[in-house]
Amino acid sequence: MKTAIVGGGAAGFFLAVNLKEMMPEMEVVIFERSSRVLAKVEVSGGGRCNCTNSFEDMADLSAVYPRGHRLMKRLMNVFSHRDAYRWFERHGVPLVTQEDHCVFPKVQDSHAVIDCFLALSRRYGVKIFTGTPVSDIGQLSDFDFVAVTTGGSARAEGLRWLAVLGHELVQPVPSLFTFNIDDTALRELMGTVVEAEVKLAGTKFSADGPLLITHWGMSGPAILKLSSYGARFLADSDYRALLVVNWMKRSEDEVRDMLNEMVRREPGRLVASHAIGALTQRLWTYLTERALGFDVRRWGELNRKEMNRLVTTLVGDVYSINGRGKYKDEFVTAGGIALQGVNPSTLESRHRPGLYFAGEVLDVDGVTGGFNFQAAWTTAYTVARSIAGVGLEVLGRNLR
Repeated sequence: MKTAIVGGGAAGFFLAVNLKEMMPEMEVVIFERSSRVLAKVEVSGGGRCNCTNSFEDMADLSAVYPRGHRLMKRLMNVFSHRDAYRWFERHGVPLVTQEDHCVFPKVQDSHAVIDCFLALSRRYGVKIFTGTPVSDIGQLSDFDFVAVTTGGSARAEGLRWLAVLGHELVQPVPSLFTFNIDDTALRELMGTVVEAEVKLAGTKFSADGPLLITHWGMSGPAILKLSSYGARFLADSDYRALLVVNWMKRSEDEVRDMLNEMVRREPGRLVASHAIGALTQRLWTYLTERALGFDVRRWGELNRKEMNRLVTTLVGDVYSINGRGKYKDEFVTAGGIALQGVNPSTLESRHRPGLYFAGEVLDVDGVTGGFNFQAAWTTAYTVARSIAGVGLEVLGRNLR
């Protein structure tokens, strides 16, 4: 029996290796459009491959899977983050869990994962064809099973060959990207990192975590998470929106109490001379000038209006988003094959028997932190198990 895997990325190789382990008799062939396999794995996580997450204290998967969390909740019972951790360690890739719950290869190098996949593929006789695009299911008529693991598609046109089979497509849009912000004074603080809360004005979309100021605007986990939550809203808005930043990651009342304490203790001290909370001095100076102007002010000289402006700047600072990060640094796409078109237990197409989907080609995507790779492992394992189950059943019938 033969299985074709369309897409030589993380989900494709994980599916191939697990399928061969479950059913060694299965002939498995990977077709990759580009000239290289696993290129996205190589650059992920800054070249370290954030391959999963500990999911510690994770009460609701919708917090990390803005799209597809119900499917992931179901399938994590089949193959969870704990299973992924054990799988990699069992196959010679020791892992380490960081304080932020992100899981990386212990050697801090994505090639540990790539080398593992390639070595296992060679061992199990998986055939790999690069530079071989598939744009019609008829190209794979010789195969008993087909698994599509092509990852996210920048344009819906890349999935049309699946749409003609009856699958509904959810319009792909970028996710996990940084924000362009036209504020010269802010961008002069590039490299500054602060724990912050961010939200898109007029929406329910919000996130928190480290915020990084860059020479084009803002990045960091807080911004990347927010871009994931608001991916479709931002696309519909042509990436023009208002960003609200709580630099202190505290409530307005808490910040006001902190400032009033400075007035009481240090009335003669210059407001801009000493940062409060966890803010750096450079960022504090920028924020006080943003709130109060360049006038030299002492704590005891602040009137009520000025105090209110300072509080508002610290907990509700507003910036205009003017597009996505210009370096096209997004690696995840929201959208793809609509989930109602697949069996939620097997990920087999409801329109074409023997056709399966795994990874980002499905309308499932996560925030930064290893959650997208976990979705790849979980869905790929589910498909491998499904195909192996059918294949072994057929072989059993033939032997009777």
